[in-house]
Amino acid sequence: MSKRDNAGSPPAGPCDAEELQGIVEHIIFRADETGYTVCSVMPTGKREAVTLVGACPSLWEGESVRATGRWVRHRAHGYQFQADHIAALAPVSTDGIMRYLASGMVKGIGKVMAQRLVKAFGDDTLRVIDKESGRLLNVDGIGPKRRERIKAAWNEQKAVRDIMVFLHSHRVGTAQASRIYRQYGQEAIARVNENPYRLVRDIWGIGFKTADRIANSLGVAPDSPLRARAGVAYLLHTLTEEGHCFCPRDLLVESAASLLEIPDQVLRDAIEHELAQETLIAEDGNVFLAPLFHAETGAAHHLVSLQQTPPTFKPIDTAKAIAWAESRIRIVFDPTQREALANSLSRKVSVITGGPGVGKTTITRALVDVFRARKLTVCLAAPTGRAAKRLEEATRHRAQTIHRLLKFTPADGGFTHGPDKPLKGDVFILDEVSMVDILLMNAFLRAIPRHACLVLIGDVDQLPSVGPGNVLRDLIESGAVPFVRLQTIFRQGDRSWIVHNAHLVNAGRDLELPRGRELADFYFIETAEPDEVVSRVLHLVKTRIPARFRLDPRKSVQVLSPMRRNQLGADNLNTQLQQALNPTGVSTMRFGRVYRVGDRVMQLRNNYDKDVFNGDIGAITSVNEVDRELSVAFDDRIVNYDFGEMDELSLAYASSIHKAQGSEYPAVVIVLATQHFKLLQRNLLYTAITRGRRLVCLVGSTKAVRIATANNRILLRRTGLRDRLQRLMRS
Repeated sequence: MSKRDNAGSPPAGPCDAEELQGIVEHIIFRADETGYTVCSVMPTGKREAVTLVGACPSLWEGESVRATGRWVRHRAHGYQFQADHIAALAPVSTDGIMRYLASGMVKGIGKVMAQRLVKAFGDDTLRVIDKESGRLLNVDGIGPKRRERIKAAWNEQKAVRDIMVFLHSHRVGTAQASRIYRQYGQEAIARVNENPYRLVRDIWGIGFKTADRIANSLGVAPDSPLRARAGVAYLLHTLTEEGHCFCPRDLLVESAASLLEIPDQVLRDAIEHELAQETLIAEDGNVFLAPLFHAETGAAHHLVSLQQTPPTFKPIDTAKAIAWAESRIRIVFDPTQREALANSLSRKVSVITGGPGVGKTTITRALVDVFRARKLTVCLAAPTGRAAKRLEEATRHRAQTIHRLLKFTPADGGFTHGPDKPLKGDVFILDEVSMVDILLMNAFLRAIPRHACLVLIGDVDQLPSVGPGNVLRDLIESGAVPFVRLQTIFRQGDRSWIVHNAHLVNAGRDLELPRGRELADFYFIETAEPDEVVSRVLHLVKTRIPARFRLDPRKSVQVLSPMRRNQLGADNLNTQLQQALNPTGVSTMRFGRVYRVGDRVMQLRNNYDKDVFNGDIGAITSVNEVDRELSVAFDDRIVNYDFGEMDELSLAYASSIHKAQGSEYPAVVIVLATQHFKLLQRNLLYTAITRGRRLVCLVGSTKAVRIATANNRILLRRTGLRDRLQRLMRS
């Protein structure tokens, strides 16, 4: 027990480590990533609660705690017990048990049910749930199904706690521990002990440094072959996140030696081991992760094979077809549009590229109309749900995401459709190809029947795919696939300041702004100070845009920033916008974020079990503390998330420009400042501007805009698709 004379007064003087025991009354703050907790504790035998601060893998209201540490005086909060170690113990009193169960630690038990259970079983309640759960059927409101749910949740939380205690001892936070449990279940501890580096491959959000720290804690030698192999794989995976498909072998060894401080020979041996295992593949002095090598070679082979296989339908008279399409759409195509149509109607594989307002959508609609008039089966696809929806609206023909078209199978991480079960169709049109990485493009090409025609449409000047590869640019630069670049901005585009300025930026020229007080679709608000930028953004989103353009700020206005972090990054802007647009209501805090009913949220990773994908945007419809679930409406369906899965969601009032690829919004507010210096590039600003459909407001400094517009240095990605296509076409 503490050496304090009573719970409300400070200790008598400096002392060695002390001990505090008591009951957790209230969790004041908890950081799930680290387990750092601030809670109110009623010390044993005292009547005044004290504040306990420290890291604990898992802690719930009503539990008993035993903490060792010392009393410190916080400048703002007074005396606190700063714990070096906190051990949680199951509550023994009826009041503690009721608090414990009502805290939400067992799914299916809320405050009312906790009261009923304690009334029925008293201080024997936890033993009954654990050992004699059949007796729960005697409690009002518990039937067989609910009893099973409570028992399963009880068993799960016990297992998770054991795993968290183990992982916490190796400095792994609660959020990461939850992910590890979801992946490995009861075998989590054994799997981590066997090979902690597997966490990098298997667990989303756990990087090499975390796994390396665990490995060191478990006694893995710094120059262990296991560590060397894991470090090499980590570096290659890091490069894929930067868009690369391979790394020169000497550079890989040099980078790994710097990261791991391991002799070169150990690393070369590690690479040779992985080459023998065929997890890595070497070619011309370069090292590939095997899936990327097979994706590149496969995509090149399938494209060439597709071009060389004749179609099963009769050739189309392109002149007649174009004239028919003109009369149907009531438009006269310009020469480049005619060329694009002729290419796509007469070639097995074709590419159409161009910026906003040049008629890509019109061409797509014309192609669909012509092919369908010939009684051909047309399949439309795009990489994201929003892009697919826009494609469907433009063509009035069904469109799907690539994943749904191919029918992803979560069990094996593959697709139902492939060479052995090709898709059914005569013509496949794929939109927003700049977003498609090499892995997904290969999967798509594998599934297309050889007799089919393929039309690829996208804007090569936008940011490349988030994933590895530079597919659209490689296709165009290879010369192996006929392509047309649409450049004429049509009359409707001339009246759009959004389209006009997007093309100015793409040409490296200064922005041009509307004069006078006319209601336009593009505005630039000059503000250099970060605090003022934030203030202007909040005023625009909350007040000015809704008033002048009658747009719902929570549904129709999207804030974009070049980055996630810092004062003008998406994370901070989201916090500020949430407070401005949705400050009250039912909410919960998880993983350092507040999630509130009505919030706009974004999915951060592909979750095939839930059929939601990276970049999908929805709105929170409910927060259920009893069942520990949160529900999100994505378009016309509801998706449920366990509280432990909520790290897959972030607020989406603001997002990075990369995350906005493939999406369009009624109104876009772009933040651009000199503190974004490292990311200020022409294609980044161009991509941001082209996300706005009715309105774009650019808030920031002229200097930042000019830096971005002048910087046309495209970060080269190490990819081999272009060269592979050229070699295959020559052979």
